Amino acid sequence: MRIIPILTALLVTAFLFFLVVKRESLLGFAGVDTAQTDTTQQDEAEPEGAAKPQRAVGVIAVHSQAREIDSAVLLRGQTEAARQVDVRAETSGQVVSEPLRKGAFVEKGQILCTLDPGTRASSLAEAEARLAEARARIPETEAQIPRAEAQLEQARAQLEEAQINDNAARKLSRGGYASDTRVAQTAASVRTSEAAIKSAEAGVKTAASGMLTVDASIQAAEAGVAAAQKEISRLTLRAPFEGILESDTAELGALLQPGASCATVIQLDPIKLVGFVPETQVSRVKVGALSGAKLTTGQTLTGKVSFLGRSADPLTRTFRVEIEVPNPNLMIRDGQTTEIIIGAEGSKAHLVAQSALTLNNEGLLGVRVVDAQSLARFMPVTLLRDSVEGVWIAGLPEQVDIIIIGQEYVVDGVPVAASFEDPAQ
Repeated sequence: MRIIPILTALLVTAFLFFLVVKRESLLGFAGVDTAQTDTTQQDEAEPEGAAKPQRAVGVIAVHSQAREIDSAVLLRGQTEAARQVDVRAETSGQVVSEPLRKGAFVEKGQILCTLDPGTRASSLAEAEARLAEARARIPETEAQIPRAEAQLEQARAQLEEAQINDNAARKLSRGGYASDTRVAQTAASVRTSEAAIKSAEAGVKTAASGMLTVDASIQAAEAGVAAAQKEISRLTLRAPFEGILESDTAELGALLQPGASCATVIQLDPIKLVGFVPETQVSRVKVGALSGAKLTTGQTLTGKVSFLGRSADPLTRTFRVEIEVPNPNLMIRDGQTTEIIIGAEGSKAHLVAQSALTLNNEGLLGVRVVDAQSLARFMPVTLLRDSVEGVWIAGLPEQVDIIIIGQEYVVDGVPVAASFEDPAQ
């Protein structure tokens, strides 16, 4: 039983002997080139500061020439009705009109819902009666003004007469021809006449204020009539513009409260195409720019930009853009998905494969190019749009050698051995 451990120990001892003492013979028996092994060991033994020649990295590149393109802005959006309104009741009442079904075309001002008037007609008649009563008081009140003014003139005449008698009595009293009693009587007459004038003036003011009261009563009665008429006008709900009913009008016999919906009316001619432009391209979109669109049904549309938002969406940082498109046959519906292209000024751009794009350490999008010294260089670019052939990018010189394969294995300053391909391949 002990012979197996002894044999194992002998075999290990023999292997260590050949590995240490007879190493070259063992490597030769294994088929390893000892000269190459020695060279490798010498290389590993070289000091760290020794300069080593840098080998060029093989890459594949293309000679790219910038071309003039129509740098249109591409968006995805949807169609939207030009106007949409929920016609709602402003007063309470029971519907007494037959309903109109959704999908029906309505003209501007067409009746959608009619509510039961109830006692509103009686309220209007009562308000009109109060107005007539207030107006009937006008002649009587106006007649009081001349009467009060006549009393005022009479009081003034009496004052003049009293003043004359008083003066005469005073002169006669100084000559001894009139008694003091008479002088006192004439002075009292003067004071009585003055009091009569003040009373007459107060009567004139009272008559004038009475006329103002009548005018106020008339205005209040007219306001009551207008309020009653307005309340009656609210019983009829009309279409604010011509369009299509998106929902049935309120059913006959339904009770509508203030704010309850009678119907929804939408206007589809013209129709709007709505999209959202990223902040990097919003400066290229102008109001009035020609635009085109393609619906998912294949239908193509043309129009002009009618609105460009000035405030960005706080979540997506995009700006709303609207394009107005004629829709006379109402074939375009609200909410359809569409691809939008907005015309913009042309610019120089390069067409490269999307796989050629890369990121630098700062996260900037760009490509790696081969410079005049056959060194790799990173150049940031701006993505204009993509196509079936590749992507159009801007920000590069007119002519440049772009690395399309191997750009991920080189950094700035690394020598490259570029093999060039035909861009058309």
